[in-house]
Amino acid sequence: MTASEHGHEPETRGGSAGGAAASAAVGVEVDVDVDVSKAPRASVAAIDAVWRIESARIVATLTRMVGDVSLAEDLAQEAVADALTQWPESGVPLNPGAWLTAVAKRKAIDGWRRRERLDERYSAIARDLSEADASASDEWEPIGDDVLRLMFVACHPALSREAQVALTLRVVGGLTTGEIARLFLLPVATVQQRIVRAKRSLGAAKVPFETPDPSEWTARLKGVLAVIYLIFTEGYAATSGDRWLRSDLAAEALRLGRALSSMLPREPEVLGLVALMELQSSRFAAREAADGTPILLADQDRRRWDRSAILRGRTLLARADALGKGRGTYCLQAAIAERHAVAPSVANTDWPQIVLLYEVLGRIAPSPIVELNRAVAVSMATGPASALAIVDRLGASGALAGGPLLASVRGELLVQLGRVDEARSELLVAVQLSGNEQQRRVLQGKLDALGA
Repeated sequence: MTASEHGHEPETRGGSAGGAAASAAVGVEVDVDVDVSKAPRASVAAIDAVWRIESARIVATLTRMVGDVSLAEDLAQEAVADALTQWPESGVPLNPGAWLTAVAKRKAIDGWRRRERLDERYSAIARDLSEADASASDEWEPIGDDVLRLMFVACHPALSREAQVALTLRVVGGLTTGEIARLFLLPVATVQQRIVRAKRSLGAAKVPFETPDPSEWTARLKGVLAVIYLIFTEGYAATSGDRWLRSDLAAEALRLGRALSSMLPREPEVLGLVALMELQSSRFAAREAADGTPILLADQDRRRWDRSAILRGRTLLARADALGKGRGTYCLQAAIAERHAVAPSVANTDWPQIVLLYEVLGRIAPSPIVELNRAVAVSMATGPASALAIVDRLGASGALAGGPLLASVRGELLVQLGRVDEARSELLVAVQLSGNEQQRRVLQGKLDALGA
């Protein structure tokens, strides 16, 4: 099994007081003067749900209209602030995403009107407020999806790869800076600074919201793939909150991946990423009990795995291999997921092959998460002692400090070796460091099973 199935991340990993209050309760980090504590819980929950589902499309639509990513996000935040004050009295609209978009559009128009400029643009966008005109376009667009187009814009060569991914996860993925920090294994302040600098860099470079020429896609593709991958990762095993799975995020990542593979059908890493997401999502129905409790790999009813998704994933991986360009990071991870998908049980999984795949992945894209997952595979292939040596080297390097992954895996290995007291200490650390309530419950259950 992988580190993910110990109750952690999957192998697919790696203002004003009022504004801060809204930020803690609503997915969008609202930087306006709103006291969310005065809004009914139902309204706050509704806004949070709408933002998580619709934020990428809202910001993408606004960016296409105003031509500026930062301004688009500001307008979206102001619309959310309006919702926090209006929805408790008027009720949640029938189409809350459209409501937020329309309010943000009108704020943009009001801003242009106050500045007494861009009259022609104002008239054009005012007409765009009608639903019929919003989708009408006779021009051929090589990237037909607004969200995917915004990803290519945000992954501009003017930014470092790290800045591209952080900014796009924040603006397009709708993830909070805390969630992004946990995905990057970085302090929140570092991620916040990275996003602010990225926005300033795009502004200084005067990057327009225009679809890059196909000749520019290759330079931006790695960033776009990384963003889709990390959005799916957060959906597969949430780093925070009270839900183990965020199927909305995972489904959006898979949708974007499929759209990207339609654009670039001969890019093996695009096919590999979609294959990986298909194979991983095939287990969703079996990974969570009705009450939200996680079900780890060894305990899953494999009859509930989605065989159609597995077939799609395997077919995509075969297509990628048939291109003859070799396996990159996503194809290798898809190959690992495929070994799990075809195995009849944990005991009858091809663990030596999985170890080999992780070794190759570690050489191509070394990371502490890959090494930790390799250690778990080694424990299944050759026993816990050799795996513990790998984990201890990771611990000595300081990698993965501050998160529950390393302590949890080390605790599991110590249990297998009969070193119960040490295992108890490690699992207690893992419980204390976990940011996800469901993950914490699993780890606490393991700890309780060891007794006092």
